[in-house]
Amino acid sequence: MAKHKQKKHEAAVTTVDSGKMGRKEFEKELAKLQVELTRLQTWVQAEGARVIVVFEGRDTAGKGGVISRITARTSPRVYRHVALPVPSDREKSQVYIQRYIAHFPAAGEIVLFDRSWYNRAGVERVMGFSTEEQCAHFLTLVPAVERELIVNNGIILRKYFLDISQDEQRRRFEARINDPVKHWKLSPMDTESVRRWWDYTAAYRRMIEATHTPEAPWHIVPADDKRRARLNLIRHLLDSIPYKKVAFDQPKIPKAQPRPKDASEGLRGGQTIPSYY
Repeated sequence: MAKHKQKKHEAAVTTVDSGKMGRKEFEKELAKLQVELTRLQTWVQAEGARVIVVFEGRDTAGKGGVISRITARTSPRVYRHVALPVPSDREKSQVYIQRYIAHFPAAGEIVLFDRSWYNRAGVERVMGFSTEEQCAHFLTLVPAVERELIVNNGIILRKYFLDISQDEQRRRFEARINDPVKHWKLSPMDTESVRRWWDYTAAYRRMIEATHTPEAPWHIVPADDKRRARLNLIRHLLDSIPYKKVAFDQPKIPKAQPRPKDASEGLRGGQTIPSYY
């Protein structure tokens, strides 16, 4: 058997043995879901709906991966990805949730929070950036904020927590270390989550138990299989919003204007880049 064929065969056997979804099946199902995401987009614009989707989870669980699949075939004017940096000194002096409120959706927008106000009960609590009193106050306050400021204000809110096993998290960190393309994903803060696995487990359990409410429930996404996790999350999101297919006003391509007599092909001026490939 040729080497490349042997490698493909071994990869296929590994996929079957592990029970994980193969790439071809994943891409086929993802394409169907991405069509529906564009239909949701059109409905949100037509109805002036406002949607917030919160993505939380353990480090390396795949939050960025599922968000990138959602936004790959949709308009950035509708699906807005928000991943806030470390708060500035000014933001630290504000009411904690204030800087997140500034990014809430306007009519016709879907905001995807890559981590959110729940940082306070997760990484901030475990790493000592917030006190026990601040965390307890946050957990007491946030259900009312989500109910009154978001849900009762007409905004659709979905909260997802991507969960992976301890062994899978370690494997993914090792893969990042060995892949130069993924080095940007590594930071001392992230890798510390490997050592503090059980501290994070306790913090996340407490967070979810305190903030899982009828108005804003948590949806847990088992994510050891990245591909299935992405499909299951997107499918759930679509099923949870009562959108309808909006008729598409299909434009017609007009006839091009006639070429002027003195017009030449191509552009003048500037420099054409070299053909590397």
